[in-house]
Amino acid sequence: MNAQTDGPGGSGPAYVRRPAGRASTGRPANQRGTLPGDELTRAEKLDLLGIDWDRSGIDASVIGGSEGELAVERSLARFRANLTVIIWDAARLEGNTFTLPEVQTLLSGVTVEGKRIEEQQQVLALSEAYNELDRLVRSGEFKLTKDVSDKLHGLVARHEAIESGRFRGEGSANGGGSVRLSTGGVVDGRAHGDGGSLLVEAFNDLTDYLDGVDDPRQRALLYAASATRHQFYFDGNKRTAKLMASGVLMSSGFDAISVPYSRLYEQNVSLDRLFSTDDATSYMNLLADCAR
Repeated sequence: MNAQTDGPGGSGPAYVRRPAGRASTGRPANQRGTLPGDELTRAEKLDLLGIDWDRSGIDASVIGGSEGELAVERSLARFRANLTVIIWDAARLEGNTFTLPEVQTLLSGVTVEGKRIEEQQQVLALSEAYNELDRLVRSGEFKLTKDVSDKLHGLVARHEAIESGRFRGEGSANGGGSVRLSTGGVVDGRAHGDGGSLLVEAFNDLTDYLDGVDDPRQRALLYAASATRHQFYFDGNKRTAKLMASGVLMSSGFDAISVPYSRLYEQNVSLDRLFSTDDATSYMNLLADCAR
C-alpha cells in the first residue's frame, strides 16, 4: 500500500511508504526550515506516524546547541557534565525516591542503604543506557534504527520490562501497551500483530518519514513523540524514546533531552493529551524546552 501526498507546490510525492521487506528509497527532503507536516492531513499523519501536531505551535529552535567542527564534541561534553542530574531526573520521573546525592553515591560504586533494590537497579540501568548512548554518539555508531533502540531499551528497562530489547509481540509475551493516564483513565495500546509485525511496520513508516526531515531537532521531536505514543515496548518507552531522540540531537551538536522532575506535572498533562487525542504538540514543546 502506498501513501503519498504532493509537496507544498504539488510537484511530486512528499512521502512514499516503502513496501514490506524493501529498503527505504528515501523521499524529497523538507527544505522549508519549519516542522514538516503541512502537506499531510491529520488522517495521513496518524496513519504514518501515529500522532498529530500543530506545526505552527512548535518551536524547535529553542533547543540548545553549537555549530562548527567541534559541535558534537561540545554537545557530548555538556551531556557528560550534567549526566548525574539527567539520570536522577529520569529516575524521579519514574517514581524513584533516590535523592541527587544518593544517585551520586550509587554511581560512585557505593551502595545506598535503606533503598529498595528495584530503585537501585533502575538508577544503574539508566546509567548504563546513557553511557552506552554516549559511546554510540562518540564513535559515530548511533543510528535511528530499531537495532539501536532495542539495544538501549535492553539496558534501560532490563529490570522492568517483560521482555527488554524486543518490541511487544516479538517474543513469547503478547498484549501490553496500555497506558494509565494521570487522570485515572486507561488508553489501550497499539496492536502489535503477529511477531510484532504491526509495530515493526509502524517503526519503518516513522523512520522512512524522518529520512526526509532535514533538521535533526525536528527529527528528534517527531521520533520521541511517535515512539512514545506507539508504545513499542512493554515498559520503558518514554525513557527509550528520549534516549534515541537525544542521540539524534547530540549527533548533530545539539543538547540532549532531559525533563526535570520539577516539570513532572507538565509532562503528565502533555502525555495525557498525547495518549487520549494523539495530539503531540504540547509534549513536543516540552521536550524541546528541556533540551537546552
